[in-house]
Amino acid sequence: MTILQADTSAPEAQVYDFRRPTTLAREHSRVLELAFETFARQWATQLTAKVRVLSQVTCEWVAMQTYDEYAASLPATTAMVLCELDGVAPKGVIQFPTTAALSWVNVMLGGHGAPTEGERTFTQIEHALVRRLMDDALEDLRYSLGSLLVTPIAVDAIQYNSQFAQAAATAELMIVAGFDLRVGDNVSSATLALPAVVLLPQLGETNPTSSAENARELVDAQLAHVPVDVSLRLAPASVRPSVVLGLAVGDLLPLPHPQHRPFDLAVGGHPVAEAALGASGSRLACVIVRTED
Repeated sequence: MTILQADTSAPEAQVYDFRRPTTLAREHSRVLELAFETFARQWATQLTAKVRVLSQVTCEWVAMQTYDEYAASLPATTAMVLCELDGVAPKGVIQFPTTAALSWVNVMLGGHGAPTEGERTFTQIEHALVRRLMDDALEDLRYSLGSLLVTPIAVDAIQYNSQFAQAAATAELMIVAGFDLRVGDNVSSATLALPAVVLLPQLGETNPTSSAENARELVDAQLAHVPVDVSLRLAPASVRPSVVLGLAVGDLLPLPHPQHRPFDLAVGGHPVAEAALGASGSRLACVIVRTED
């Protein structure tokens, strides 16, 4: 007798919630990339001014991840600045190596910024200086995101264990941006994570569409507000090139337009009406006397 065993190697199907997509639309991704690139430049300027060492920050990527995925990608020991958002349970996170922050503090206190060995927590003075740097970074973030970040944000606490720092529920969607930091000779990586629920509503619909039922009315309404060039024209005269090439100041060029005939009113080179010359205050004007069908 043959005993059939169940195939345990088959992939397990995962439930996908279409109401909470885990990838960014291309339009949303580009808008966020531009905003975070602006933040990177502002942050670099702030670090240069505060640490007093030439700094450069570059935004490398932007993605949407669950908080569980984000936390799993971080080192076990690192500096995680938890940022509180008014009226929102999940917190934002600014993450960078503690060794990088300690080198910044070392320079601020008059040292040479030599990298420290191993990760460790901050002392009270180091904590205060790093928190001040993060307060300034959040000011840059608010400026860079502009209307995308309408919720007030502030530093809440600094944690050092990425697995224990519960900034959000494991399934909470986060907008995560990765940065390369160069402060003097020290190079490190940093990440910024913000709850998607805070940013996505300001991004609007990905592909907004309009009903085609009233397409003609929409086109007519749009055309009615498009500016066009309007001109008054005399009847054209036919002349030889030799006459044009021989024109000089004082020459008379007879035109076949009768004195009693109105001018042609043209839009985009096409006659649409006839008009008589007049005045409106100190400016010339025309009076429509006949329109084309």
